[in-house]
Amino acid sequence: MGGLFHKLRHPRRSYVVCTIPRSGSNLLTDGLRATHRAGMPKQFFLPKFETRYGLELGLDPLSDYAGYVRGIVNTKTTANEVFGFKLMSWYLDNFLTRLRDSRAFGDAATDDLALLQNAFPRIRFVHIHRRHKLRQALSTARALQTGLWKVKNGEMEEHEPQFDAELIEQSLREGERQEEMWHRFFQRLGIEAFQVQYEELCQDYERTIHSVLDFLQISLPHGARIGPPVTIRQADEISRIWEERFLTERPSAYSTATG
Repeated sequence: MGGLFHKLRHPRRSYVVCTIPRSGSNLLTDGLRATHRAGMPKQFFLPKFETRYGLELGLDPLSDYAGYVRGIVNTKTTANEVFGFKLMSWYLDNFLTRLRDSRAFGDAATDDLALLQNAFPRIRFVHIHRRHKLRQALSTARALQTGLWKVKNGEMEEHEPQFDAELIEQSLREGERQEEMWHRFFQRLGIEAFQVQYEELCQDYERTIHSVLDFLQISLPHGARIGPPVTIRQADEISRIWEERFLTERPSAYSTATG
């Protein structure tokens, strides 16, 4: 009976963190997960990660994708019945197609918002983005070379990154393309996602985490505090030098008006 009353008091709700690489999504989702009240937001639906999560939970995303989705939602929630996950725009369309093809959450006539609402109860959308697009591109180019996409205390780059203006410009254009995919998606769904700016998250981490929790209508226990971030910012002297050099060598490739 206690379990039933718990479900009635805390009906399940969901949210998705919409992002692209090097936008600070790890910093945000690690902070949300550390509250133990905002689900365990990870990229559960990135195809290369699904096998690992499927093995962990005894689920097969290839033969029963609907069962995999439901199993993830049922097991990766916090005690207050909150489920969170993260999506990158580059595999968004593939994810929606697989949801639709499962025929468990809708069919060809079901619009994308209804499809997501059927799969993820009371879903809300959080969009984290980065104002300074060049620094984002620098970070992407650097991670592509080193393979280090998430930096924690004590971790070092295994390979010394080299300045590559072409790779940086490619990363800049690809970042713009992937952000545009999110803007078109939100417009198509007719929704306004809650906006989180990476620079503000870095400047006032605790306040920004609280603002996301407020949007999601998640309360913390009395006296609970937001702990310090576990993800380390990658920006350092190398990033500064690369930024100055890129602006010198390719001044027409980037407008400071865009960030």
